[in-house]
Amino acid sequence: MASRLHSLRMGGYLFSGSQAPQLSPALMRALGQKCPNLKRLCLHVANLSMVPITSLPCTLRTLELHSCEISMAWLLKEQDPTVLPLLECIVLDRVPAFRDEHLQGLTRFRALRSLVLGGTYRVTETGLDMGLQELSYLQRLEVLGCTLSADSTLLAISRHLRDVRKIRLTVRGLSAPGLSVLEGMPALESLCLLGPLITPEMPSPHEILSSCLTMPKLRVLELQGLGWEGQEAERILSKGLPHCMVIVRACPKESMDWWM
Repeated sequence: MASRLHSLRMGGYLFSGSQAPQLSPALMRALGQKCPNLKRLCLHVANLSMVPITSLPCTLRTLELHSCEISMAWLLKEQDPTVLPLLECIVLDRVPAFRDEHLQGLTRFRALRSLVLGGTYRVTETGLDMGLQELSYLQRLEVLGCTLSADSTLLAISRHLRDVRKIRLTVRGLSAPGLSVLEGMPALESLCLLGPLITPEMPSPHEILSSCLTMPKLRVLELQGLGWEGQEAERILSKGLPHCMVIVRACPKESMDWWM
């Protein structure tokens, strides 16, 4: 099946002690040689500190790292710019070593169009602004569970990602003025705001509606985990945005099993 394999999900042994087997550069190179059509690689709880990014299969279009350790050199600008030339999407979910310098290093992936940052607590507001300035070609950005405020994230997006089509972010630190910076975004098609609702400055349904009405291509508005499902807020938004699919729902329960 190797020649037909398009997607692979692998789990490591990050929390199993120093004697546990680890993913190796040789294994990654073998994947590239024996799986010439591999497009998507998802790695979970893996120690990649001794696995150079240059050993990953060059055919990858999507790379997902979930609860993985990486070395400081993994994504720095000084690395070989020809690595992963086809990479379109990278997911960095609970990768504690990921920081501002790594974010700026993503500019080497010229095909990159989709970036997901989940729980990357070392990324600062200044680092995000500088990084997005050089990633102006992104079409999808998700910033979830980070220490960044939603207002600062949206400000950086409005400055540098004028062609972004999909935004998904946690509402921590979101205010009506912060949301308003997205008004008039010419290409935005999907906006998802995720709870839990813990900010007193959270825009009201009417304020969200007002901002969304200025987005000419908006077709999907999703509000998740805000406690608004079945409430007046859902009716206001659905009625006010007849051209949009308005989704108001609770947060799904997250599985602790990496293979789910």
